[in-house]
Amino acid sequence: RRLKRKQKNWAALQAEPAKCDYLREEVGGRIADRVFDITRTFPLALDVGSGRGYIAQHLTKETVEKLIQVDIAENALKNAVESEIPTVRVVADEEFLPFKEDTFDLVVSSLSLHWVNDLPKAFREIHQVLKPDGVFIGAMFGGDTLYELRCSLQLAELEREGGFSPHVSPFTAVADLGHLLSRAGFNTLTVDTDEIQVNYPGLFEVMEDLQGMGESNCSWNRKPLLHRETMLAAAAIYQEMYGNSDGSVPATFQIYYMIGWKYHESQAKPAQRGSATVSFGDLAKIEGLLKRGKK
Repeated sequence: RRLKRKQKNWAALQAEPAKCDYLREEVGGRIADRVFDITRTFPLALDVGSGRGYIAQHLTKETVEKLIQVDIAENALKNAVESEIPTVRVVADEEFLPFKEDTFDLVVSSLSLHWVNDLPKAFREIHQVLKPDGVFIGAMFGGDTLYELRCSLQLAELEREGGFSPHVSPFTAVADLGHLLSRAGFNTLTVDTDEIQVNYPGLFEVMEDLQGMGESNCSWNRKPLLHRETMLAAAAIYQEMYGNSDGSVPATFQIYYMIGWKYHESQAKPAQRGSATVSFGDLAKIEGLLKRGKK
């Protein structure tokens, strides 16, 4: 977490930090769209891992009356994008939220939770600070993110060095995400996936932009150095295996979107097992009944 904090602080201090924010801004807009789909006003909202405010810039004060932004990188909060919503910025870790239980009506998070060391604990923290009938809307990178880069680096290292080490951090599988949210106490869950593909001139531009995003690998077992010959081989493999006809190479970012609610007695409840009055077997008879009705 200390290394990730350094990476994000470094990225936020670059001359043009917005240059590499295109992915975060796109996903932040999609999170905001999901907030707008809920027809209510949220008096107090929390943005976990807010960075420079990629969600807030898409929200309106008619939807969120007050927003608290939390991030481990103080430089990202200092250089945050302005928003029309009254905002308070707090430097804190996503795994240790410094707020009382039942505080927020809405919690959002965009492309931050894949870096926490204990994801189940982070989900429990978010659930705890939500008010009953509060909603959590989040997005995080999925398991197929940057598979082109990962495969190219692995093949190049096998060829040049006789083995490989992880250069892209591990991601959560979508099959586990719903289970983790349910264990944290959320109900009425919705989990869906999407892919965003960005084209780059080559492998080195992909890695440069990842560094500018503050998304460089910081796994404890990462290899500290890649040899020049290995990098050149990886760039050639990337181009050969995945290159586009115009000479560019694609980088795929898989995004998991999740929505979970904190229980409240006013929420809709599923009917008791066995209380149905119509059998699914009767559905096969509907077509015949309709044809008789037309006659």
